[in-house]
Amino acid sequence: MPASPLRLGVNVDHVATLRNARGGTMPDPVRAARAAVAAGADGITAHLREDRRHIRDDDVERLMREIDRPLNFEMAATDEMLGIALRLRPHAACLVPEKREERTTEGGLDIVGGREHLAPVIRQLNEAGVRVSLFVEPEVHVMEAARALGAPVVELHTGTYCEAVVAGDEGRVRAELARLARAAEHGSALGLEIHAGHGLTVDSVGPVAALPQVRELNIGHALMAEAIFDGLPAAIRAMRAAMDAGRAQAGVAA
Repeated sequence: MPASPLRLGVNVDHVATLRNARGGTMPDPVRAARAAVAAGADGITAHLREDRRHIRDDDVERLMREIDRPLNFEMAATDEMLGIALRLRPHAACLVPEKREERTTEGGLDIVGGREHLAPVIRQLNEAGVRVSLFVEPEVHVMEAARALGAPVVELHTGTYCEAVVAGDEGRVRAELARLARAAEHGSALGLEIHAGHGLTVDSVGPVAALPQVRELNIGHALMAEAIFDGLPAAIRAMRAAMDAGRAQAGVAA
C-alpha cells in the first residue's frame, strides 16, 4: 500500500531570532508563517523557549489567531509551558529537551529516564485535546516507551543523520538511515504516527522522505537560510520538490 502524502511543517523560530537581534517588530514571524502557508506549508511550528530567545508569547497567540493551518507548539515539559499549552490549546504540542546554554535542541528527549516526570504532562495535554508529540532518538526501545506513555506521535531526531551527510561519511549516512528506518517501522507498527526533523536540507531530505511510515517533516533553519538568498516561497517550493522526489523514488505516492 502506498504511503500517505508527506506533510511539511515550517518552523518560523529563526525569523524571530533575527527580529530579536535588533529589537522592534521586523521581521515578523507571523508574516513568515503566512508566506509559508501560501507557498504550500501544511503546518507551522514554533518553539517557545524558557528564555524567549526567539519566539515570544504574543507570537504564539497571534499564530493561533491568524494562521489557518495547524500549529505545532514545541515546548519543554515545564509547569510554565504546560500552563501555556493548556490555555491556548494548539493543534499539537511537541515535547522537546531544552538546555539554556544550547544553541539549538541537542538530541532527543529522554522519555525512558524521564517517564515519571513526562507521564502527567502527556496525560494533561491529551485530556485537553492537544495532540502530543515526543521529539526522540530513533531507537526501537524509545518507540516502545513512547507508546507506553500514551503519546500518539513521535518526531524522530534526524540531526545525527544530517551531520553525517554534511561530513560526507557514507558509512555513517547508511547506518543512520537504517536506524531511522527501523525506528519508523517499529513505531508505526505500534500505532504511533511518525514525524521527523532537525537539520534537514534539500540535499539530505530525500532519503528521509522516502521512509513510507513518515507522515510529516518539520523544517526551519535550512528554509530560513535559503530564504535570505532566494526568498521564503522559493525555498519552501524547493524543499517540497525535494521531499516529493524522495517519496517518488521509493515508489510510493507523493
